[in-house]
Amino acid sequence: MGQRPRAATLFRAGGSDNYGSVPRDSFNREIDYLRMSVIDACNLRCVYCMPLEGIRFLPKDELLTPAEFETVARAAVSVGFRKFRLTGGEPTLRLDLVEIVERLARVPGVEGLALTTNALLLTELAPALKRAGLNRINVHLDSLDPATVERQMRWGSFEKIWRGIVAAEEAGLTPIKLNSVVTAGYNESDVVELARLTIERDWHVRFIELMPLGGGECATLSMKRYVSNIETRRRIESAIGPLAEIPSENLADESRNYQLAGARGVVGFISPVSEPYCGTCNRMRLTADGKFHLCLLNDDELDVRKALRSNSSDVIADVARILKRAVQLKPTGHHLLEGRSTQDRSMYQIGG
Repeated sequence: MGQRPRAATLFRAGGSDNYGSVPRDSFNREIDYLRMSVIDACNLRCVYCMPLEGIRFLPKDELLTPAEFETVARAAVSVGFRKFRLTGGEPTLRLDLVEIVERLARVPGVEGLALTTNALLLTELAPALKRAGLNRINVHLDSLDPATVERQMRWGSFEKIWRGIVAAEEAGLTPIKLNSVVTAGYNESDVVELARLTIERDWHVRFIELMPLGGGECATLSMKRYVSNIETRRRIESAIGPLAEIPSENLADESRNYQLAGARGVVGFISPVSEPYCGTCNRMRLTADGKFHLCLLNDDELDVRKALRSNSSDVIADVARILKRAVQLKPTGHHLLEGRSTQDRSMYQIGG
């Protein structure tokens, strides 16, 4: 299960005349993509992510404010970050989400602004988010079968999610990307119909391997219900036909992309366990409570909220220094094959 090649020779020359050069970490990877979790709360309880009971969400005063997210974005641009994604929990639960999008979209140097959502609230929000400056969305949807959605995603409604996807497409938040987490005993057979969507629609449907994060029942389930994307691809090809690989224009893309014959859309496979892509990772994460989380599958973090709430005369420069240090401390890879992952945070507390 070798990792993809290290990134030393895989990326463009970084930077522009107006903003910081793209920073490189100690493994010579260019890090220019910041995923910003705006909230840890969620209106679903997916079986591999959140238990039904016993969860404590962050109080409001511990969440970063819209102005603080803007400050982080300005600091990130100053050191060479270009792409930004808002995540959760479920980001649409923030009543000030449109303001957050507006603030980030107007930061000079932000070249891409996306959102990951379960789309339950997107029917009403999609037009406002587009007007605010959002470019596109990723939607979490594990099945096209309403009964499977209710069982696996718990509290989910396929009809509401589908209406949200349609609203996003009509608003111009494209290309639509659907993320499906394949879970044995739940939706491993549903991948065929999800992949079939790409024949008539120019959507990206991506299948994600389970990753155990945090402790407790969800991490245990992730290990017991793991399905390799090798198996998922084989299932799709057996039912529909061969998948032709699409050469990647962005080697930092965690998805290996393919296309069915005559299809308009793309079938992708995100395989952190069977085919690690740590060697080309370009991501840093900001948690909703203001920590730079250095790697999704490690616990290492640096606090930035303290700097944001200080009386410093140059908060942007202070945050930029912390971010540059975070980039230098970013680890080279995860330890899933050794049976180790995060202990301090679960997926909904990091933002994916």
